[in-house]
Order: sequence, then C-alpha cells, then structure tokens
Amino acid sequence: MTNKIMTVPASALNTLAAPGSRLVNPLSLGLMPGLGGAETGFNQQSDVLITQSTDGIDYNQMWKEFQDTLTLQNAERTAIVSFLTFPVTKNVDQVSQLSGAQFERASEYGEPRGIRQTPAFFNMGYDFGWFDVAIRYTWRYLAEASAAQVQSLHAAAIEADNQLLFNLVMNALFSKVNRSAEIQGQDVNVYALYNNDGTVPPAYKTNTFDGTHDHYLTSGAAVVDSGDFDAIMEHLTHHGYNQTNGVQQIIAMNSAQGKVAKQFRIASGDTYDFIPSQSQATALILEPGQAVSGGRPASAYKGLNVIGSYGEALLVEDDLFPAGYIVAIGSGGPENLANPVGLREHANASLRGLRLVKGPDNNYPLTDSFYQRGAGTGIRQRGGSAVMQITASTTYTTPTQYAV
Repeated sequence: MTNKIMTVPASALNTLAAPGSRLVNPLSLGLMPGLGGAETGFNQQSDVLITQSTDGIDYNQMWKEFQDTLTLQNAERTAIVSFLTFPVTKNVDQVSQLSGAQFERASEYGEPRGIRQTPAFFNMGYDFGWFDVAIRYTWRYLAEASAAQVQSLHAAAIEADNQLLFNLVMNALFSKVNRSAEIQGQDVNVYALYNNDGTVPPAYKTNTFDGTHDHYLTSGAAVVDSGDFDAIMEHLTHHGYNQTNGVQQIIAMNSAQGKVAKQFRIASGDTYDFIPSQSQATALILEPGQAVSGGRPASAYKGLNVIGSYGEALLVEDDLFPAGYIVAIGSGGPENLANPVGLREHANASLRGLRLVKGPDNNYPLTDSFYQRGAGTGIRQRGGSAVMQITASTTYTTPTQYAV
C-alpha cells in the first residue's frame, strides 16, 4: 500500500482523541523501544538556527529526503506484517453468517420450498491509537552535526515504527484476550482468534463447532512434535483455510522449534516427511523408487525465510517469533483479506502511514518536528490462524512480549 505523506504544523494537531480512538505514549506501553538505545531529550549544542550541516548539506533538502524515505517506508511493509494482515480503514466490519441452503426432493405437483435465510451479523471491531516519537534538535546540535548523524536519527525513528507495527500485529495474533474499543460512544468487541468465548463458528462442510471452540492450544509436552503440527494445521483446514480454497498454510516458528521440525520423517512415525527448501542442505535419504512429489519448496515466500514444507504447509523460521510457540497462518498473500489480522489506519488517506510532522517554524522544519503513526488491529478471520504453546501445561499463556 502506498500512502501519501502530509506535513502539517504541530500547532494544527488536535490533542484530543477522536471517537473510537486513543492517544497513547508508545514508550509507556513498551511497544516502541528507545531510538537506537539513545537517551530521551534534546540533541543540543547551543541556541541559533543553522541551515546547513557541517559537511554542507542543506537541512531543507534533508527534510525533503526524509519525506521521500517515509514514502518508501509506507509503501513497503515488513514481510511478516504483510502476510499476517490486510488493510482496514473503518472501525467496524459487519460480518454476516448464513445457514446453508439445501435442495429438497421435488414432487410432481408441489411447489419448491423457498429459501428463508436469517442472517446473523457480528460486529468485528478494530481499535485505533495515535503513536508518536520526537527527535529534538537544538540549533547548536545542527550547527555541529554532520548529515550522517542527523540521518541516523531519522533511520532510528523508521526502525521504531517498524517495531511498533510488528508488535501491534503480534499482540493481536498471540493474545487470547478479547478487547473492546469505544466507537461512536459504544463499546465494540475487538476479537482475538476463536478463544472459547461462546462464539459458535459457522459450519464448514461436515465440520460443526460449539461455543467452546479454541484456537489457542497447548502441546501437552515440553518439546514440539509432528502431532502438534498436525493439530494446528487441522485447526485451519476444518474452517476451510487450505490450498483447496486458495489459501497457503504457513507454520511459523522460532529456530528452536525449526530444528525439531527438520527431523520429521514418515519412517519415524510422523504423518509427513520434512521436505527441505531449496536453500537448505538436502537431508532426505530416499529409498529406491521414491521421489519428492512436487519438488522442494522455494527458499522464500513473499520475503519470508522458508526452511521446508510439512504436508501442504510451508515452514517459516524467524527468531522474531517467540521460542516455545508455533503459529499456523492461512495466508492469501500480502495484505490479502484472507489473512487473519486487520491492520487499521485512518479513514482520511492523508493521515495514513508514518508521518513526519514539522515544527511551528516553516523556515526550519526539522526543529520541533516529530514522527506520528495512527494504527490499530483486530481479528476478522477468527478461524484463519491458530497458535500453540509448547508446554506441558493445559493453560495457554500469551508470550510476555505480546501480552495486552
């Protein structure tokens, strides 16, 4: 998604949250780390405004470059955020569930029975908050700083924005707790995946469910095994999130679980062989007459590191996923509606993406400028993903870093 960047003076911003929104200091939530480990406060040296860096780069030109890099940043989401999410610009989706129509045997004289559908609507909410961080410059700092020093602070702000979005999405996926958002004076549910909250998922083919259905699972053992992969894949398949319906199943994990997955073999009692991707060392010893059906999977899927496949699922390994968990995702591709997490931005297109808001003096836009992001999340495809904690406990616990 490519978003335009609008620069507005800080004095023009409303400091009150709009209905259905909240103003949040990301540092207080632990969602945005300190920029590059730097201390908070001002980058200072003295008190006069300077128009050039010590190496002769005009600060107004640098401002333009910053805006250009923000445009690129807004157009290129990280691979993990992209395959987990789809874009949302409204605060509520009204999702209908209809009972299945059926034919009946016709009689010679009778009229066919009319279909009587009673739609059940669910309001699926998405929360929203404003997040910001500032890089404070004094004129003396700008008088002594090189362009590289100022640009490094800008890069740190972009990294903080990436971390913010990633944590918001992972929080929505891994947390079992339903949330609520106040939207137009009413509390609207912001759902997790199916979590035993009384919601009855719609039937799919011969699969029916009840209000205890849960997509937050535990393995019952301290070490992952292939049965855990089978179970988590089945939690997607019985809702229709599989290749038959154009959805790619992906099991994402930390390298700690990836090491175990690479050992899965039918000969050892596992349901499928682990098939290494093209970037992995071949670890299969085939018996005479055996072959790998379909060949080895590609080493990347939409920018993700694929280590191999297990059944129809691609196995993605990245240590950004917490150790001790595996997560199955039904992905329709980058920013596809089949993805589980809705990533909400403002309905006003000019307020979307990471924005650099300039200070009150138009002649010196870097001074008192700050970075701003409006974002929120919610689960719409409640059956489109499943999370399993690898533990002997029967109680699922949200990873500490992604707890609400």
